[in-house]
Amino acid sequence: MTRNVFVIGLNDLNADRLRRLRGVGDVVFHPLLTPAQVSETQDFDIPAMLAEAEETLDAFDGSIDAIVGYIDFPVSTMLPLLCKKYGTPNASLESLLKCEHKFWSRKVMAEVIPDHIPKFTAFDPFDDDALSRIGEADLRFPFFVKPIKSSGSRLGFRIDSPEDFDYATQKLRAEIRSIGEPFDHVLAQADMPDDIRAVEGHYCMAEQVIGGRQCTVEGYVYNGEVVPYGTVDSIRYPQVLSFFYYLYPSTLPTRIQDTMNDITRRIMAHIGYDNAGFNIEYYWDEVSNKIWLLEINTRIAQSHCDLFEMVDGVSHQQVTIDLGLGRRPDMPQGEGPQNVAGEFFYRVFFNDATVSRVPSKAEIAVAEEQVDGTRISSYASRNSRLSELPEQDAYSFAVASVWMGASKQSKLLWNYEQVMKKLNYEFTDIVE
Repeated sequence: MTRNVFVIGLNDLNADRLRRLRGVGDVVFHPLLTPAQVSETQDFDIPAMLAEAEETLDAFDGSIDAIVGYIDFPVSTMLPLLCKKYGTPNASLESLLKCEHKFWSRKVMAEVIPDHIPKFTAFDPFDDDALSRIGEADLRFPFFVKPIKSSGSRLGFRIDSPEDFDYATQKLRAEIRSIGEPFDHVLAQADMPDDIRAVEGHYCMAEQVIGGRQCTVEGYVYNGEVVPYGTVDSIRYPQVLSFFYYLYPSTLPTRIQDTMNDITRRIMAHIGYDNAGFNIEYYWDEVSNKIWLLEINTRIAQSHCDLFEMVDGVSHQQVTIDLGLGRRPDMPQGEGPQNVAGEFFYRVFFNDATVSRVPSKAEIAVAEEQVDGTRISSYASRNSRLSELPEQDAYSFAVASVWMGASKQSKLLWNYEQVMKKLNYEFTDIVE
């Protein structure tokens, strides 16, 4: 009997990954909305997207056995609405928002893991007295600001002075409604406490600066059982906030990973999140031996799919599909061809520039051939501006990603250097 799984934003790369999963011989994967609609744009008309998705599902002549996604906003917030309507497994909207609404999330964390979260407060970036109100919440320079709902590291800023706050506020006022307004549409459909409902989609968070060695715990909840299954290190470029590469498996001490897994079980059980995948970003401050919880994401990390396939033998989309079909995930460990794997980000640290040259498809193929199993995605196009690239942090532009595996971490780094020698990007009209 064929089972039909609808995947929001399905593209060719992920369609290939899904076909390699375990136990999908009787599964047919169907695209629901296009990547251009949900991930290759910054214009999110959620009511229109929901209406189009429902029209597709209503017209389908067959069973609707699962509706899944592996993309952050807006996909993550549409899934509980669609799954509830069509009766397929997924976390409830309220439990999802207790993770994705950053102020609500911090309030819930404070109830059970107060020693692992920073000082925080919400503020309205359109309030001219916002900086004073942040000070009244006992937050002093430096602190970090970010939207209560963001995607990736977009519109996140470290604030060391009033001038930094003014600059961040200008950027937030100019861009935040592109996510804030569609997020408000989702919030309006949730059962929320009054103090949380007052913090609308365009609001922001101010938080005490935390840091240390950063990692991501990937996990899922199946029928109330919280299961962390892998930890990925997030390694930054020296002296900047931008990521250099993700490394799996983590090199953190086992006792630290065990403690993070325990914190993960406590907070996800308290939230009531169920029958869906998630990941939680942490810092371990080695000096103070302090573990900080940075944020909870209500999806598997798509960037980690190839890492799990290289090391464990299958993409952790296995978790997404199995849970979507209502079954316990069949996620192996250590059955892949590599001991370690990484995703590297080739970045440029300009304020902006015109991309005057990008590697051709043939050049990318040659670069991939330097190390067996390497995959490269180039994000920039010739004659475009770096500022036109979607989902970038505030400090750099990622123009390409490189996924590869190796027998050990040092070999992985050496392999990356060999591959990057074959890629040639050029830039003009550079704004320093």
